[in-house]
Amino acid sequence: MGITITGTGSYIPKEITSNKDFENHDFYNQDGTSFPHQNDVIIEKFKAITGISERRYAQKKYSTSDIASFAAQKAIDYAKLDPETLDYIIVAHNYGDVEYGSSQSDTVPSLASRVKSNLKIKNPSCIAYDLIFGCPGWLEGMIQANAFIKSGIAKKCMVIGAETLSRVTDPHDRDSMIYSDGAGATIIEHTAAQEGIIGHATASHTIEEFDYIYFGNSNNLKQDGPTKYIKMNGRKIYNFALTNVPKAMKDCLQASGHDIKDLKKILIHQANEKMDEAIVKRFYGLYDLQAPQDIMPMTINTLGNSSVATVPTLYDLILNNNLKGHQINKGDLIMFASVGAGMNINAMVYKA
Repeated sequence: MGITITGTGSYIPKEITSNKDFENHDFYNQDGTSFPHQNDVIIEKFKAITGISERRYAQKKYSTSDIASFAAQKAIDYAKLDPETLDYIIVAHNYGDVEYGSSQSDTVPSLASRVKSNLKIKNPSCIAYDLIFGCPGWLEGMIQANAFIKSGIAKKCMVIGAETLSRVTDPHDRDSMIYSDGAGATIIEHTAAQEGIIGHATASHTIEEFDYIYFGNSNNLKQDGPTKYIKMNGRKIYNFALTNVPKAMKDCLQASGHDIKDLKKILIHQANEKMDEAIVKRFYGLYDLQAPQDIMPMTINTLGNSSVATVPTLYDLILNNNLKGHQINKGDLIMFASVGAGMNINAMVYKA
C-alpha cells in the first residue's frame, strides 16, 4: 500500500515578460543610491546569476485563487476524480489574492475556501485551509496530506501551490526581475500500489535567518508611503541555502533508506539557477560524488521564480512530456526539495 500522486495540473500564465522589458526601470540599491551601471549591464549580470531570461505574469483579471483553481481542475481531470470525494484542499501561498495594480493582500475568506467554491464542491467534510510556509509551502502541504492519509483521517487530498508575485514586487528593486506568477496542483491518495511517498524532512531556522525574506519599503526613497513589497537579502539566502539545504536533503534520503545512486531526478525549487546548481553539487559532495548532468530539470530560465508553484509546476510539465530532455518513468526514485522564507527547508523522497 502506498500514498501516491494520482493527479497533477498546472497553470502557466500566457503573458511573457522578457528581460528587455526592464530596460527602462529605475533601479536603486536598498539605501536609495543608484547603481553604477546601465540597465543593460545590470540585466546581463542578473541573467548570468539567476538563469532567468523571461517570466510569466497572470492576466489582470485573474487572482491567485483563480489560477490555483485552474491548476486544481486540471489535476482533478488528470486523476479522473469526483471532487466531492476530496477530504482536504490545502493551498500554499504567501500573499493571498492581490488585485492587479495593488499590493494589498486579501486572505479572507481563505484561498482554499475560494478554490473549493470555484470548483463548486458542496461536501462540507472536504476541509479547505491555507498554508503559509514560504516557497516550500506546497511541499509542506504534501507532507501534511501524507500524514492525514497515514493516520486514517483522510483518503484523498489536493495540495496546491499558487502565487502572483508580480503584484508584490518593487519596480525599483532589481530583484523584481526574479519573480513570476503560476500555480501547480497535485492529488494524493491511498492506493494499492507500493510506490509513493517514502520519506521526508523539514527544518525551520528562525533566529538570525528568519527575516532574510521580508516585506519592506521601496528602494526609491522618494516613493514615501505605506506600500510594502517583497524583499530579500540574496547573499545571505545563498549562503544559508548552500549550508543547510544539502544537509536536509541528505537527512531525507537517509530516512527513506535509499542510496543516492538510486535517485533519477531532483526537483528543486526554481529559486536561482546558480544557487540550485550549487545546492545539488554540494548534496552529492556529501557522498563524495559528482552530480549526474541530467539530475536537475530547470524551468526558471523561461518561467522565473513563482515561489510555491515552481516544484508542482515542474513535476506536472515533466509528467506531461512538456519539458524537453526530461522524463519520469514508473518506478523512478525522485526527490523534491525547497527552501524559502522563514527560513524553511524541506525535502521528500518519492517513488513514481
